[in-house]
Amino acid sequence: MADWGTRPASAADVEAVAELRALVLRPDLERLGRYDEQRVRQRLRDGFVPAHTRVIEVGGAFAGCVSLRPADGVHWLEHFYLAPQVQGSGIGTAVLRGLLERCDREGALVRLNVLRGSPARRLYERHGFTVETEDPVDVFMVREPTSTVRGSPLAAQDEAEPTPTGRHRGALYSASSWWSAQT
Repeated sequence: MADWGTRPASAADVEAVAELRALVLRPDLERLGRYDEQRVRQRLRDGFVPAHTRVIEVGGAFAGCVSLRPADGVHWLEHFYLAPQVQGSGIGTAVLRGLLERCDREGALVRLNVLRGSPARRLYERHGFTVETEDPVDVFMVREPTSTVRGSPLAAQDEAEPTPTGRHRGALYSASSWWSAQT
């Protein structure tokens, strides 16, 4: 797996994230007859909250993002995008596993929606998400908290000393401190 890490997002990241969203969602949105090159970007801009978002970097360069938004006693996993050249490398699995471990420790229910027919659905199912409901475009999924296995590699990374750049390689924040650590 490549050298990767996460950092807090800032307002300056919105355009890079909007472009990545348009790139990675295009095949699924076109298949569903829903692709609009302005709308796909504007929806991200309208809903982008840096305080709930982490940028994923590979080799120090922007490679993706993920958001965890608190709402009504649950956490919504949103805007989880990885650049095509790093998809399939294990980074997405590691990011998701680390985030879910933290939600599990807090006993937090996690919800998300994924486009119908998206290959990302298999990733979510492998991590315990089940279908709650579907509509013609989206599949809404939920994951109940599970008991956490101590001593995972990402848990150790979170507790490790930061790298010389101040980043923890692969580190994520706890679900509750995900957004508060950035304010």
